[in-house]
Amino acid sequence: MAKASESDSNTEVVCRVHVDNPTAAETLARSLWDFLHPRLHAQFTPLLILCIGTDRSTGDCLGPLVGSKLSSLGALPPGVRVFGTLDEPVHAGNLDEYIQMLQQETTPSYILALDACLGRCDNIGYISIKEGPLKPGTGVNKNLAEVGAAHLIGVVNVGGFMEYFVLQNTRLSLVIRMADVISNSIAGLLNCYWECFYPSLVVSRKALDPTPLLAMNDWASPHVAPSAGE
Repeated sequence: MAKASESDSNTEVVCRVHVDNPTAAETLARSLWDFLHPRLHAQFTPLLILCIGTDRSTGDCLGPLVGSKLSSLGALPPGVRVFGTLDEPVHAGNLDEYIQMLQQETTPSYILALDACLGRCDNIGYISIKEGPLKPGTGVNKNLAEVGAAHLIGVVNVGGFMEYFVLQNTRLSLVIRMADVISNSIAGLLNCYWECFYPSLVVSRKALDPTPLLAMNDWASPHVAPSAGE
C-alpha cells in the first residue's frame, strides 16, 4: 500500500486517468506501451509485472486482483512474468524475498510494479503510471524496499489518518473497477509486446487464445495470453 504525495519531484507522471473515464483502459494501454517500448528487450530486458498487495484487506487487494486477472489470460509472451496474485500475493512479509530472488537472476527484467495507494479525497479513483521505483508500505507507515523501474498506482481511498481502518472500509466495487481497467490496459500492452517482439507467433496463437477480460474495444486483445505521487 503506497501513499500519494505531491512532494516527490523526482517522479515523472507518464499518464494519469480516472477509472470512470470511458477510454481509461485504452489511454493507459497506449501510454504504457509508448513509455515501456524503448526500455524493453525480449531477450535482454523482458517485462516483469510485480503486483503488490494482500487479499486480506479490501483496499490493498488491487495488486493481487490485477495479477490474478492477468494470469487468467493464458500464455504470456515469452519471458514476460507476473508475480503477485490472490493465491500467491506479494506483500510486506515476503517482498524482500522476491527482490533478492530477482537480483540474483542473470538476465535482469524491467520491473513494472503495481500497488494500491492512499491519497487526497479528490484523487480517489485515479490511476497513474510513473517513472521510477515504487515505495510500497508508505501508505501504512511501513519502511519497505523500493522496487521497480516504473510503477502503476491506483488511489483507492483517502490517506492521512487511521490507515488500516480506512483500508478495511474501502469500497470493493471501486477496487474491482480499477483492477478491470488496469488489467485491460496491461492486456493491451501485452498485445503490443506480442506484435513487436514475436510477430510470427501472433497468427499461430489465435486459435488458442483465451477470452479477453473485458470487451473494451481492441485493447483486451484475445491473443495475449503505496508511493509518491498524486
